[in-house]
Amino acid sequence: MEPQAAEDVCLVQETLQGNHASFQLLVERYQSRLFALVRHYTKNPVEIEDVVQETFLKAYSRLDTFQHESSFYTWIYRIGTNTVLDFMKRRGRSPVHSVEDPELVQPSSGPPPRICSPDMQMQREEIATITHEVLDGMPEIFRTVLVLREFEEMAYQDIADVLGISIGTVESRLFRARARFKEKLLKLHPEFGQE
Repeated sequence: MEPQAAEDVCLVQETLQGNHASFQLLVERYQSRLFALVRHYTKNPVEIEDVVQETFLKAYSRLDTFQHESSFYTWIYRIGTNTVLDFMKRRGRSPVHSVEDPELVQPSSGPPPRICSPDMQMQREEIATITHEVLDGMPEIFRTVLVLREFEEMAYQDIADVLGISIGTVESRLFRARARFKEKLLKLHPEFGQE
């Protein structure tokens, strides 16, 4: 077991024994990853905060059901994925709305971003818009697996754990999702099929 995973298990046990500060450490450790996940579904900061908070509340109330069969990260990521999908369904919106992480586009700290030519910036914005358009037209089963693999860069096993499916099913869905994405992209924008 990796050191962080072992530490997570200890923090879970301490929380279950009444040490609420231990759960706060888990929140601090994983909140930025959950914020990044939710940003793939909505850009509204209030909605992002609501979904992340709801995820941690659910995790806290269900902490005694954590079986240690997967890492805490995978377990809470699964709760986060289900929470954001339920949230978007309740709102009657397409689950994948935004695939760009605003913090990556406009960092709030660190070295100043490299200045891109206006032409390059327009190309990036156009590609992001087209990506959103294509993803919005895909069935949820394919959108979710694409977001987790291509934008969250999760390993196949982690995706399988988050979605509660086998690795073979992940591979199959990704293959079909990528094929549908390409097919829809070329149908909407045939210029991408040209050399």
